[in-house]
Amino acid sequence: MTLARQFQTGVLAKAMATGALLIACQILFDGSRLGAALGAFALAWSAALALTQRAVTRGTAARIALVIAVALVGVLVDDPSVIGWVSFWVALSLAAVLPRRGFDEASIWARRLVVHAATGLVSPFRDAARLSAAGQRGLRGTMSVRAVIRLLLLPVGGGAVFLALFASANPLIETVLAEIALPDAWTVVWRSVLAGLVVIAVWPSLRPSSAVTRMSRTATRAPLIAYEPGAATLTLALVTFNVVFALQNGLDIAFLWSGAPLPAGVTLADYAHRGAYALIVTALLAGAFVMVAMRPGSPGAATPSVRALVMLWIAQNVLLVASSALRTLDYVDAYGMTELRLAALAWMGLVAVGLALIGWRLRADRSAAWLINANALAAAAVIVTASVVDLGATAAAWNTRVALQRGRSGPQLDLCYLGRLGPSALVSLAGLERHARDPALRERLGWLRWNAQNDLLLRQGHWRSWTPRGARRLSAAEAIAGKRSPALRPAPNGRGCDGSIVPPPPPPAAPPAPPPLTKGPQQ
Repeated sequence: MTLARQFQTGVLAKAMATGALLIACQILFDGSRLGAALGAFALAWSAALALTQRAVTRGTAARIALVIAVALVGVLVDDPSVIGWVSFWVALSLAAVLPRRGFDEASIWARRLVVHAATGLVSPFRDAARLSAAGQRGLRGTMSVRAVIRLLLLPVGGGAVFLALFASANPLIETVLAEIALPDAWTVVWRSVLAGLVVIAVWPSLRPSSAVTRMSRTATRAPLIAYEPGAATLTLALVTFNVVFALQNGLDIAFLWSGAPLPAGVTLADYAHRGAYALIVTALLAGAFVMVAMRPGSPGAATPSVRALVMLWIAQNVLLVASSALRTLDYVDAYGMTELRLAALAWMGLVAVGLALIGWRLRADRSAAWLINANALAAAAVIVTASVVDLGATAAAWNTRVALQRGRSGPQLDLCYLGRLGPSALVSLAGLERHARDPALRERLGWLRWNAQNDLLLRQGHWRSWTPRGARRLSAAEAIAGKRSPALRPAPNGRGCDGSIVPPPPPPAAPPAPPPLTKGPQQ
């Protein structure tokens, strides 16, 4: 078999797989909310990769990545999310590219995946041009793409002209053609854009570009190797850093950890919330400094005193991160849990793990690649967990549990926030409604719960947006609060975000009395 025919055979098979995915995309998605249909498309994409790239199923690393991608399909079926989709794409892209180059370092592979995504803008058109050229050179006995177009141009065009003439002369043909419902212009536009996005995403995974694996590790290390401070500079810097960090950690121990009263004018909530994120940035900068300045074989790494100062500084950074987490927890205790605060706590835990890994790398003389890969693995675990867990539902459940346990002594329940969470807070709202004793509060909770329940019912009513998690959530809420609408008072002016009835506007002020026409008393 000639190279041209081999190229054509492989490209045509992958083009057919891409076409099948395009058809599946047009069937599964109609512009409404995404549901389990997204997981079905992801599963079809994974199958297309396994069928058209046999090397994926033969290599160990690629096979592991493909298994992870298929596992993430289950996440997309249960409850689609942006994080879940990105995680699936990363796993599937690794499965597609790993047969060409083994896994070496996570940071290099992050850049390779960026290049892999960028090639989707070019590779479909490049391969189409190569396919046409190969057809003209290697398949002389058969028809090329241009020959097929020339062959079909006259019969298709002429047939369309005659059909139009017959339709104008025959009312039966005109009626049949008029009953054919063509999509509106907007539908054609967004479906065309969707098809283009599918091709851009799918084609590079079926035919990865050689530019993806061309990137080397040495080229990316050059800027880091250029900076190499001496042992004396590192010693002086680390002594300074340890003193400054000891000051901050000492204040945290004195006021945050011990519970001692703060100075006048400073509340615990202000102290806890103000510096949480700035301290995390500080810890990240410290970790980056250690990674650059303490590479294996550098003067600092070979000096025992510098290594001891670095280990002390890392320990102080871990304490700093723990203080940041405690600040956030104190703020949550005062004002309640939110998705952002929950994500911040997970991020702080990830930073603490990264600092601990830096310390272990120095102690065990591990390579920089080991440290980067270990941090990437920890980050991947956090991201995948975030794609599985509904952070909004977790925050709502935490706030509900605290409200039921502590009552008025706990943080004030933010009903507007629960309402904004929508179906994620449905079960929590149903539980609060059932336990509410105040009729006015129960009515507000019932209104919020009913809105979230109707929203979820609308989503679950269509097979494209249906999800197993939505079905479980709806079943749990109906078991608590039932399927009927709560008894609500009329609200002619609407309701606020917390379910309270908006009062009527005040009556307009009476116009001022007209001035007298003449001076003096009026008769």
